[in-house]
Amino acid sequence: MVEQYQEQYMLDLLQDLRTSKLYTDLHNAAQTEAAKASLRISDLKKGVQAGLVQSGWDRRLRNAVCKYIQTHPKASQPHTPPEQTKEPLAHLRKAQQAWEKKILKSLNSMCTELNIPLARRRPEREQREMSSRWTELGTDGPGNYYLSQIRPVYAPKDFLEVVISLQNPNYQTSPAPSFYNFWGIIQIPLKVKEINELRLQYSDMSINQCQTGVDDYTDIPVELFEQDRVKLGKTVIKANHGPIAQEYAKKGCPVSLRGELWCQMLVVEVDDVDVLYYDQLKANVLQHDLLVDNLLYKDVKLTATNDDQYFVFEDFLYQVLLPFSRDTHVLKHFQQSSATPPKSYIRGKLGIEEFAVFYPPNGVIPFHGFAMYVSPLCFLYKEPVKLYYVFRELYMQYFFRLHSVSSHPEGIVGLSQLFEKLLQEQEPQLFYHLKSVGCQPLKISFKWMMRAFSGFLASEQVLLLWDRILAYRSLEILPVLSVAIFSFRKTNLMKVQTFNAAEAVLADLTTLQVVPLIQLSLFSQ
Repeated sequence: MVEQYQEQYMLDLLQDLRTSKLYTDLHNAAQTEAAKASLRISDLKKGVQAGLVQSGWDRRLRNAVCKYIQTHPKASQPHTPPEQTKEPLAHLRKAQQAWEKKILKSLNSMCTELNIPLARRRPEREQREMSSRWTELGTDGPGNYYLSQIRPVYAPKDFLEVVISLQNPNYQTSPAPSFYNFWGIIQIPLKVKEINELRLQYSDMSINQCQTGVDDYTDIPVELFEQDRVKLGKTVIKANHGPIAQEYAKKGCPVSLRGELWCQMLVVEVDDVDVLYYDQLKANVLQHDLLVDNLLYKDVKLTATNDDQYFVFEDFLYQVLLPFSRDTHVLKHFQQSSATPPKSYIRGKLGIEEFAVFYPPNGVIPFHGFAMYVSPLCFLYKEPVKLYYVFRELYMQYFFRLHSVSSHPEGIVGLSQLFEKLLQEQEPQLFYHLKSVGCQPLKISFKWMMRAFSGFLASEQVLLLWDRILAYRSLEILPVLSVAIFSFRKTNLMKVQTFNAAEAVLADLTTLQVVPLIQLSLFSQ
């Protein structure tokens, strides 16, 4: 049975490759090689293979296979039902479904109150005007009065309430205290890693290892180390193999090479077909106005535009977020997510399944702060098209887990439990003090993790943090950093007596350096 399951996994892999653009490109390249006059019929196969290898097609194929394996983990049991592959725990599936219904209800209520449709076709004149100011949407977007009526569908604090309310029905429910109760506010037990497992996982970040982004080495001059890193990085980029780039990025990416290294780790190669696809998404934005567009406009205005680091990228953000809402390719990530894309019905066909459509087309309803997933990337790419595809992969491989209910170790529920577990183990006195004054630490750190610290740390520190997310292919570094920040501010936190006072102590994180803090949290004790 196991052999059959492995064979089916390989068939699924081959099918995925056959339906990809890479297969078509590879087929065309093979035909070009076969048409060369220098090849004899007897040597045709070897000649074509050698030509493809020389042109770098073997590396592109290996990258595609590696990406599939990383993004399509094998199920723990053969023949697992699809719903259990997405989320094995029934009570968490129900919680996610209830949360999705609540989001849709909020969205529909907004439509009813403001008397605006979920979608409408733009008049020709409006399409032409929007096309002419595509690169200036920040100055010519919806009016302030109209945007003032739009409110975010939900914010991190709303989602935190859902996470806090999760209960496992298999555990006894009794008003009497029992060992099932936890110190923290996450009351659903999930398996998370121990501190020693994290130390082993992030061993390349240990204190005795030089890191990009740290300027206090003792054994080697900073300039010499950075020069060596750039030289090695150029060799890694030339190899064009994702796993090699990931291994290199475990110690951080030099600023000059970060954009290209991230493309390799995420397997992003933008060609003419990708540009054409982006243009089609742009055309869809011009043709139809969605309520989600106003949510995105509002979010950018509330977050990035009010941030000294990111306000200059406002137009860039619209050029990424608006096409993203139309991209049906994003629906593929729901195969690995506990969430389900929301549906709407064509007017007058309510309840008839054949007239149901995904809304928005990418299946993702943005929350307050969603734009901050894109903002740090604007420092890396000056072309909106490449910026778009890097963000899309970053979201589909990682960030989708940060706003859905799931038992996955890197889902926001698991990360929250890991945070509380690590803080209790490393700073029990601090945790107890904050709890006793009515300040559960997770109520402060949850928004940090849900936004992957974007908008809270300095932009360069966010990029150094995201280097490690891509390198280790894990979001578990988010709770590790959160614990480190609490430890770093422990002296002041031990003096607070209210939740507001604790929030004030942790309000400004822009002066912090992430790498030394992570090293402090993992390797100093």
